[in-house]
This record gives sequence, structure tokens and C-alpha cells, in this order.
Amino acid sequence: MQLTTYDGIDYFPITQTDIPQGSPAIYVPNEMIITSTKTYNEFPSLATVESQLTAAGLDDKLPLFRIFYKIIAEYEKGSDSYYYNWLNSLPRTYNNGASMTYDCFDCLPPYAAYCAMADRTNLLNFQKAVRPLGGPSAAPFSETILNDGDILKWAYNIAITRSIDMNGERIIAPMVDMLNHSSEPNCQITYDGQDCYAIALVDIPAGSPLSITYGDANDSTPLFANYGFLTEDSPGTFCKVMHMVKEIEEMGYSFSDLLFYKDGNISPAVFDVVLYHVLKKNNEGEAQTYYQAVMNGDEATKQQYQNQYWSYTKEELQNHVDKLLEDIDKWSSTASQMDLNTHPRAPLIIQHNEFVKNIFLAVKPNLDNM
Repeated sequence: MQLTTYDGIDYFPITQTDIPQGSPAIYVPNEMIITSTKTYNEFPSLATVESQLTAAGLDDKLPLFRIFYKIIAEYEKGSDSYYYNWLNSLPRTYNNGASMTYDCFDCLPPYAAYCAMADRTNLLNFQKAVRPLGGPSAAPFSETILNDGDILKWAYNIAITRSIDMNGERIIAPMVDMLNHSSEPNCQITYDGQDCYAIALVDIPAGSPLSITYGDANDSTPLFANYGFLTEDSPGTFCKVMHMVKEIEEMGYSFSDLLFYKDGNISPAVFDVVLYHVLKKNNEGEAQTYYQAVMNGDEATKQQYQNQYWSYTKEELQNHVDKLLEDIDKWSSTASQMDLNTHPRAPLIIQHNEFVKNIFLAVKPNLDNM
């Protein structure tokens, strides 16, 4: 098997017959499924190789790393691999964070850059684990493969874009991995520790493509960073208050809780975090009282604070929206001047930035009129 530079194309499974709700649309038997557990049992060398990730506190990445390891092993077998035809059908070019350049990150909003950089950092950590700088590798792969960054990146991209997290177990089920993403999927993946099924969530007419949700259907940015595509059917995006990450964490919210929507609406959690941020800057005692009200579900006290300090919350948000709109034009302008031979993902970055910009433009008049 040789890597080439052409763009791979997925041919998403299409139903040949009507599939009733609750019925299997695809069945993948156990012997075809790649799993992190089976990989660990197959390769005695993994315990030694993984020690570097464990020492770095990256135990949560081990299931994904094992899939990466298995892909390298199967690639090395070439046409002798049981998975040869499947591997040979997969894309060679990817647009996710692991494939971006550092110049690309500078052209993205902070949250998108954060997600994309995390993807690239995963890749770098995985590469260091199989080819450590301080000595020979414990991985049973040829030096040619271990020293080929393109092959290692390809293996990582297959692992991150094709595998599914099933309660801590990472699996790749060939054919199921070719289902498209949708914010309104018609299938759900189930795995019983043996076999894998794509179960119809609704009645699916013959001739329809099968779809699943790759991640959080409400926010396109993590999908953009991990998979390298922009899902236009996403209803919103994280409001990008990356300078308030500490407050987000303290209040127990995730990025997907703080959304701006295409219709201009703002999720309530945004106001919680922004007011908490404003109060912390000006009056720590008031900040703690408000924090306790939010944590205890004391709606009366919470509403009192939001009414009392609304002008400050609104001003903080308006400044944030205006600054993002100003910056995003600069980032896209920089991306538009990139050499596509060196930065082929620049058009996708501009498309992503435009998607975010349009949402912020919808939020701005709604916010101004509040």
C-alpha cells in the first residue's frame, strides 16, 4: 500500500430497501471490528510504548492511541492485511486540526484554534510515543514507517475520524465508519462488546443515505477541528468567550452550553458566565453570592442579580461581539492571501470563519435591542 496525494472520497452507504425504525441498517461482525482492547491484547509491545503517554498524564488518550497503533500495523502488512481493501479506500487528504499548519491556527477564532491545536497535539504525542527522541522505539514497526511523518499522520487521521468512542472503548467498524454526519441522524450505532449495528432511528426509505451524529450536533467547531469539515446544519456555535474559560469551568458548564444561534438567540448559560466574569473583576463578594445562587438553583436571587447588573453584562457581551467581528475579518483576510500549495486548508478556514461571522452578525442586533 502506498500513500498518494489524491483526495479520497467516501461513498456513504445507501439503503436498497425500506428499513423500519428500530431495525438494523448495517451489521458488522466481531471479527471485522478493530477495537482498542483487541489491539492491546494483540501487541505485547503496547504496554511499553504507552508508558510515555501514561507518564505525561494522557491515560484518557490510550484507547485512541491503540487504534492509531493498529492502523500502522495493518498499513505495514500491505496487501497481506485483512483490512487492505478498506484501508486503500480511505482518504489520503484530511483537513482537520492535525493536518493544519501553525499559520492556519493564527487565522482561526480562539476556540477553533484551541480545538484544532488539541488535535495536532494529540498527533504529536502519538508520534513521540512510537518514535521517542531519547532512544530506540519499542514499537515493532520498520524504521522507514516510524520516520515517515506522512504515514503516521495518515494513521492518526484514520483513527480520529473513523473510530467511535463506546463508553471508553474505541472501535472502528468498517462500513459503519462511512456513514455521513447529520444533526438529525437516521441511525444510531450500538456495540455489545462483540458485534456492531447501525440501528434505524426512524423509518428509512430505500435510496436514502444513512447518517449518524459524529459529535455535538449543536456546535460545528469541534467537528471542524476533529474531522475537517463544516456542518452547515449546525444551529449555532460556541460564543467564543475563551477569556472566560476559568468562569466556565467553575460554573460547571461546557463550551456546548454557551451558544450563539443562527436566529440571533443566546443560550441562558452565556449570561450566567458573563455576569460572573464581570462581578469577579469588580466585587468578589457579589461574585460569590451570585455563583452560589446559580449553583443552588436560586432563581430569585439569580434573576435579581441579572436585572441589577444587566447593563454591565450587556456591555461586556457587546464589546466581545464587536471585537470578534473585527478580528474575524482580519483572520480571513490573512487566510485569503495564503499560498494554497502550502496551506490548502485556507478556503475551509475562510468558510468556517464566515459561518461564525454570520452567527455573530445575527446575535448583534438581538443583543443591541435587549
